[in-house]
Amino acid sequence: MDRREFLKIFGLGTASMAMAGCNVGNSNQSASGELGPVPTGGMTHRQFPALGEDKVSLLGYGCMRWPTKPNPDGEGDIIDQETVNRLVDYAMEHGVNFFDTSPVYVQGKSERATGIALKRHPRESYYVSTKLSNFSDSSRENSLAMYHRSFRELQVDYIDYYLLHSLGGGGMANFRKRYVDNGMLDFLQEERKAGRIRRLGWSFHGSKETFDELLALHDTYHWDFVLIQMNYVDWHIAKGSGIGAEYLYSELERRGIPVMVMEPLLGGRLAKLPDHIVGRLKQHSPERSVASWAFRFAGSQPNVFTVLSGMTYMEHLQDNIRSFSPLVPLDEAETQFLFDTAKLIEQYPTIPCNDCKYCMPCPYGIDIPSILLHYNKCVNEGNVPKSRQDEEYQKARRAFLVGYDRSVEKLRQANHCIGCGQCNHHCPQKINIPKQLHRIDDFVEKLKQDTL
Repeated sequence: MDRREFLKIFGLGTASMAMAGCNVGNSNQSASGELGPVPTGGMTHRQFPALGEDKVSLLGYGCMRWPTKPNPDGEGDIIDQETVNRLVDYAMEHGVNFFDTSPVYVQGKSERATGIALKRHPRESYYVSTKLSNFSDSSRENSLAMYHRSFRELQVDYIDYYLLHSLGGGGMANFRKRYVDNGMLDFLQEERKAGRIRRLGWSFHGSKETFDELLALHDTYHWDFVLIQMNYVDWHIAKGSGIGAEYLYSELERRGIPVMVMEPLLGGRLAKLPDHIVGRLKQHSPERSVASWAFRFAGSQPNVFTVLSGMTYMEHLQDNIRSFSPLVPLDEAETQFLFDTAKLIEQYPTIPCNDCKYCMPCPYGIDIPSILLHYNKCVNEGNVPKSRQDEEYQKARRAFLVGYDRSVEKLRQANHCIGCGQCNHHCPQKINIPKQLHRIDDFVEKLKQDTL
């Protein structure tokens, strides 16, 4: 569907398109001042019998994308601790009390940075969540070491919410290898009894069959909560797994297991939409940011106790606080409006990369997330021409190539992929990464040679 068809279908004139702007590269977010002041004291919190007395903020802080800065010694990047402290302080001042991290986030640096920031606040004022991320080495020795290291990095003597990280990949055989055969699940249950873990759950990326088998173990292990990917695009069916969030959510709700939500924005893609779709959302609610629709959708599900968002920038944190202070649940008409919007979004052939960076580091130095995200950005902006006969071919060609070189260092671009497939084993979205890299490289070469 081209631009003219969108305009015709939705009745979008020049005024509404001007309102949408051309800010795909800036997350389609309105400037903070345009959205009004950030409310204080209005954050929505939720309680569930399965979580005892815990009163959790509906907006949870995902610590996967802490801001970084160049390392003074010239060796890569380091977490910008001063900015992290400022973000955490601001979040807590505005009612956010849930922080989720992992030993593998931000190249293994997230737990320490999160712990430093939270240590400056009373322990009873926040809930901290982390994971047993024993992907590469599931031996009991390494798993125990990872578990105990989380306490030291976070500077706590108990962890509120502890997760078996990313179940589903490799099916039940991998679950048993990582957590059952090595005795770790029995150990974690004992830790829960002792109070060093207050709530025990898991995050999920996998098939319906594996999900059902894991839920069948609820009577044995008494899962306190489960973390699932949920947004209005993946509600009916997710690209990677083939299983919709509606099924996952409904099965958990039926069993009385509270839901923690990840990827409400699909790795930021639902805040970086094509101009046509931004115009559609803005025409409906000019006062709301594009991202707020996704957060309201996730928060409107009554069995959700927190919605995680990886907020790197203050303006993103502020906008999300607005969405949940307090939450205004979607009504039936708004929900249907979003499902109709989702159908339009899916007409854009983006790659389902969430920028989780589980595929990194690449042994050959390829910057996989940056390549895929640049491609998605160009898709949304209409800068992926199909042939030289396209009306905007020269403009799109230049935008793609110039942006590619700016986004990805030449030595880290897709042409250096040898197809080893190591990255595929770690991708929760089940992307065939080498296939996509080779496709993008072929496209880039045709643009360079002007032979598309």
